[in-house]
Amino acid sequence: MGLKPIFDYTLASILLAVFAFPMLLMWLIASWDTGQNGFFIHTRIGKNAKPFKMFKIRTLKGHYTDPITTEKTHQLTKSGRFFTRYKLDELPQLLNILNGTMSFVGPRPDVAGYADELEGEDRIILSVKPGITGPTQLKYRNEREILNKQSDPKKFNDEVLWRDKVEINKAYVRNQNFMKDLKILWDTVF
Repeated sequence: MGLKPIFDYTLASILLAVFAFPMLLMWLIASWDTGQNGFFIHTRIGKNAKPFKMFKIRTLKGHYTDPITTEKTHQLTKSGRFFTRYKLDELPQLLNILNGTMSFVGPRPDVAGYADELEGEDRIILSVKPGITGPTQLKYRNEREILNKQSDPKKFNDEVLWRDKVEINKAYVRNQNFMKDLKILWDTVF
């Protein structure tokens, strides 16, 4: 076992112990605010193109049928605005780290129809565990705002954002090391 999995498991265990009660409160608030289960459990594509269930705090009202969600298609709740601003909606993904489906740093897991359809050298992205954060999250911190401004968010995502993310993630996988991961994690938090 390498340093990264030990780091992931240890830090996730500590953070889950610290944030278990706040996550329970966020779940209750999100449940009340959305009128649905405050946990959002969604199928994503992980390492080796295997689907897995990713956990988040629900921030939008409605049911998710389109892979690209914007405020034009779903209402962001007041609590959701707060949770997403401070990335608190991502905390339940600590469970994904503990169950081995995610890492703290890596390519962001995407929905079916994107990552699972990568071809050729692009499939290198699927050789590592997806991450809660990664280089694309740093570049596109305000992705929701970018998509909200587009007349056709799905087309913009597919033709501009997705292609750029693939290139960024390929470079990450080819050049990844533990110290770079720590810097990405630091830059994400601070």
